[in-house]
Amino acid sequence: MANTSSRTLRLLSLLQTHRYWPGAELAERLEVSVRTLRRDVDRLRELGYPVEAQRGVDGGYQLAPGAALPPLVVDDDEAIALAIGLRAAAQGAVAGIEESSIRALTKVVQVMPPRLRRRVDALRAAAVPAVWSTGPTVDSGVLTTVAQACRDEVRLRFSYQAHHGERTARFVEPHRLVSLGRRWYLVAYDLTRQDWRNFRLDRLEDPQSTSERFRPRDLPGGDPVAFVRAGIDAIPTPYTVEAIVHAPAEQVRARVGTWATVEEDGDGRCRLRMTAESLAWPALALGIVGAEFELIDSPELTDLIREWATRFTRATGA
Repeated sequence: MANTSSRTLRLLSLLQTHRYWPGAELAERLEVSVRTLRRDVDRLRELGYPVEAQRGVDGGYQLAPGAALPPLVVDDDEAIALAIGLRAAAQGAVAGIEESSIRALTKVVQVMPPRLRRRVDALRAAAVPAVWSTGPTVDSGVLTTVAQACRDEVRLRFSYQAHHGERTARFVEPHRLVSLGRRWYLVAYDLTRQDWRNFRLDRLEDPQSTSERFRPRDLPGGDPVAFVRAGIDAIPTPYTVEAIVHAPAEQVRARVGTWATVEEDGDGRCRLRMTAESLAWPALALGIVGAEFELIDSPELTDLIREWATRFTRATGA
């Protein structure tokens, strides 16, 4: 059995990572008796942590909001993930948190032991973030509210605008948040339509958590990312682009990312296919590949590239 101090820290860490713990399950995780668990909870309360208890057969514990943010307990891997995540948030797709992320990152790195700071610096040096200046952004309040509803397993109401412009009221059981590219998606069970759906967070407004708890359902396939991708593929898009790129498929995939299908097509070249709501993204994607290419039956994209070429040539004074 761990000593009292380390066990108390372990208890605090568990309470901070899960909204509600049944008493028996929490005691089992700590490898202590229910009586010892009660003493450890009392010790946390003496230190100023607002731990609430629910009595009865199914009783348990949860960490309630306090008057001030209490110290957080994180392990080495969590501390590194926190630093990397804050660095990404400072230049990411969530509006309104850039400055706060930088301030929080400064505090985290300042108190890190040297061994962890070296690991963070190594990751920063090895990773090159892709920073985009355009694209949809998500309000930080929307993201926080939806994330908390997923964590707490409470039903959620919000207004949603579909891709064709229709706005509807939704009542859902939130399952997971998924980040793809610069977009955030909510995977949820729609209680009105009695089916699973994914929702783009930049089209979601005024999310309101309810006090209605629910028992999580099994997502078809079990993979939220695959579910979102399948939903995106099912949305009809007005443009389909195909091109032969004179570069290895592996190199093109590294440049273009996951929004295109890239297949080998002979020695040193590949075939790129993608669908898009706007031709600007395929034009940009082909431009950043850094190789010669030929378009296949894409007259609209051909016209757009010619227009860009004319404007770029004028900009250079040629």
